[in-house]
Amino acid sequence: MSERMRRFGLGIGAALVAFGMGAGVLTATQNTSGQQPPFSGGRMGQPMGRGGAGRMGPMGLIGPLVARLGLTEAQNDQVKSILQSHADEFAAIRTREAAAHQALDAAITADTLDDATIRQKSADVAAIDADAAVLGAHVRAEVFQILTPDQQAKAKQLMARRGAGGRRGR
Repeated sequence: MSERMRRFGLGIGAALVAFGMGAGVLTATQNTSGQQPPFSGGRMGQPMGRGGAGRMGPMGLIGPLVARLGLTEAQNDQVKSILQSHADEFAAIRTREAAAHQALDAAITADTLDDATIRQKSADVAAIDADAAVLGAHVRAEVFQILTPDQQAKAKQLMARRGAGGRRGR
C-alpha cells in the first residue's frame, strides 16, 4: 500500500510542477502594458502571405530583433521612417502575392489538371517572393546604415543564431 501511495504522490507532484510551469510561461508571455511591442503587428509588420521572404514582414530577419538592439529614440524614428518610405512597395507586393496565391490555388484545385498552368502560377508566386526578398534586403541595408557598429554586430549575431536554429522563414 505504501508503494501505491508513493506513486500516487509522485504523480500528483509531477502534475502540479507541470501545471506551475505552464502557468509561469503563460504569465511571462502576457503583455500587460496594453501596447504592441515595437515593430510588430500593424500594417507594416503583418505577414505577407503563406511563404517566401515576405512572410516575416518588411524587416525580414531583423524585424523581431530590432527591439533587442537598444536603439535610441532617434534611431527608432529613422527605422519607422524607412519602413514608411517603403509602405506602398510592401502593400503592392502583398496585393500581388495574394492574387498570385489565389491563381495558384485555382490551378491546383481546377477540375482539369494542367501541369503547365500549375508550374506557371507557381513561378509567378516565386517571382513575387523574389521581389519581396529584394525589397526586404534593401530595407535591411537602409536600417543597417543607421546602426552603430556594435548594433550591427549584435544584429548579425542574433540573425546568425536565429538562422542556425533552422528558422529562416521557409
